Amino acid sequence: MTEPAFWRTEVWHPLTVHFPIALLTFATLLKLFAIFLKPASADFWQKAGSFLLYVGTLAAWLSFFTGDMAEGIVSRKLCDPTVLKDHEIFAELLTYTFTIAALLDMAQRNNLVKYKPRLLQVLVILMMLTGTGFLIYAGHLGAQVVYQQAGGVYVPSANCAEFN
Repeated sequence: MTEPAFWRTEVWHPLTVHFPIALLTFATLLKLFAIFLKPASADFWQKAGSFLLYVGTLAAWLSFFTGDMAEGIVSRKLCDPTVLKDHEIFAELLTYTFTIAALLDMAQRNNLVKYKPRLLQVLVILMMLTGTGFLIYAGHLGAQVVYQQAGGVYVPSANCAEFN
């Protein structure tokens, strides 16, 4: 008897990876959007962006952890494991970039940095834009691993006899 598909470690990564993609992308968009608003309404959108940034950063760490667990299983089946390695490198870059942005944002929100808070806000947004670039490229590489090399995908027999 085989274990249920849910307990396969390589399945946990695709279950967790979509949360940071959505949360961090929307966090970046909200923070950008808030720049162009009047201060009264901008504060609400900045707070919303900060909340998504914090939750998205935690989700990115969870996704990075589950990706690390899946790597040992998936890498053995790939024709070109360098794509998986590049995916991991960019996932690590985006996770650290958003972590630094989240820490700087927390410092700004809690008034821990008194010197030029507006400059710090711009720095946070620039880091988030950089992280979003890493996120897009890591997602592209992840899609290559899954769809071009069938990474983590169960490939049935030619006659699909196991489904009868």
